[in-house]
Amino acid sequence: MAESAEVLVVGAGPAGLALACALRLHGVAVRVVDQAPGPATTSRANILHARGAEVLDRLGALGDLPDRSAPALVLTTYIGGRAALVTRFGEAAPGMPRPALVLPQTDIEAQLRSRLAELGVDVEWGTTLTDLAEDDHGVTAVLDGGRKVRAGWLAGCDGSHSTVRKLAGIPFPGAPLTDQWLLADVHAGWDLARAGGHGWAHRDGPLFAMPMPTPAGGGPDDRWRLMAYLPGAKEEALTEPEILTAFRRLVGARAGLDGEKIRDAVWASVFRAHRRLVDAYRRGRILLAGDAAHIHSPMGGQGMVTGMGDAENLAWKLALVIQGHAGEQLLDTYQDERRPLATEVLRTTSATTRLQIGDSPLARLLVKWVLVPLGNHPAVQRRSTQIASQLGVSYRRGPLAVRGSLLGPGRRPRSGDRVPDMRCVDAHGDVTRLHAELGGRWALLATARTASACRSEAGAALGDRVVVLTPADGRDDEVWLVRPDAHLAWRGRPASGGLGRWLRGALQHGRAQA
Repeated sequence: MAESAEVLVVGAGPAGLALACALRLHGVAVRVVDQAPGPATTSRANILHARGAEVLDRLGALGDLPDRSAPALVLTTYIGGRAALVTRFGEAAPGMPRPALVLPQTDIEAQLRSRLAELGVDVEWGTTLTDLAEDDHGVTAVLDGGRKVRAGWLAGCDGSHSTVRKLAGIPFPGAPLTDQWLLADVHAGWDLARAGGHGWAHRDGPLFAMPMPTPAGGGPDDRWRLMAYLPGAKEEALTEPEILTAFRRLVGARAGLDGEKIRDAVWASVFRAHRRLVDAYRRGRILLAGDAAHIHSPMGGQGMVTGMGDAENLAWKLALVIQGHAGEQLLDTYQDERRPLATEVLRTTSATTRLQIGDSPLARLLVKWVLVPLGNHPAVQRRSTQIASQLGVSYRRGPLAVRGSLLGPGRRPRSGDRVPDMRCVDAHGDVTRLHAELGGRWALLATARTASACRSEAGAALGDRVVVLTPADGRDDEVWLVRPDAHLAWRGRPASGGLGRWLRGALQHGRAQA
């Protein structure tokens, strides 16, 4: 007899772990499998932007990560051997109570696994998906050894080489963006300032050096993340010693550093930047999230935050469908809301990469005389940080957003916008934060007088996962319904009937009705 789960999540990276945590907070039974023998030990990505930190907060998985993080990512870019651009990337800004986390991906995954274990689920390591079969009522997943798991839904969060995507027959069109890049975490005895990262523009391609946090167990403060572009290089597997030898040569040629001060490598890899995006995020009862759905250049560090945003968006919709509160049409809005963002991320990271590796005289002039002066302007840096943070992501144009404002022009946020974390008072009179009350719940923001008119209506549609909060600066003439992912679902007059219309349209038809 097949084992069972309401949702089988394949892949225990940031997207898969975030999805599993969010589903558990909604009361959904989940299993998580991963073909790796155990948790990753190599650092991989080393920044999680502010939106990702907010997701961790809502999932109850933030823990002490902010205390372990570097305060911000400051990148000094050198042209012709001189510092030309200093970018303060990821600092806190208005509307950004949580700045970026500058930490290895392994630390973030460990925190998510710990939270998932608190929610009653352990990752099943060394478990490979070999086949799947879908029908009208669920998916039968075949694991190595012939073991079968019967699940209502299957989520592929298994990376760019996704087995789920291939078995489901979902196309993944795209192409390589660049030739080879070298990547390594090394111990090096340079005198470079460790308060931020360093990048050297060079006609043969850029070189980057980022300080890595001191390991939790202590040790010398001399770890660096190195990344270098190799134009025209053949796609081939290089050994760790070969990568180390190449870096010792490149840091001298491009940055004027002593390559012999690189003592050894903690980890080394070769990769090519690709730009790919799936045609469909969902095929029947099979769904994709994170790198299984989209991959792009690592420039800008958008991979983790985009995948975790996918997971949070999908979780509450899938939970409502599983628990009978919504029709399957609601799941179509997952792609409608998230694919445009992925398209924009692919566009911006591709453009950034092309500028970084451009070696024509025109490209070098553009960087030196246009982009560098603009990049040093504080307003441009604030805007760049806001874009990278993904705090400005809005679903206003998506099918669940009410067009325009029901309360007149100029009212912000609008339906589909992210609602900033705000001070609220709960039903017991205790002060709390909006985002701390979300994760597995919806929030009805209303004063005591207006809440009664909408509480029963929201509860009838959404079940018992609605919390009533009074904002510290609440208006007595309106009510907000905030989604579990902190986006505004509906905002309007308490006795207008608009909330009921929105709930019926969104949950049953996947379309908002004003």
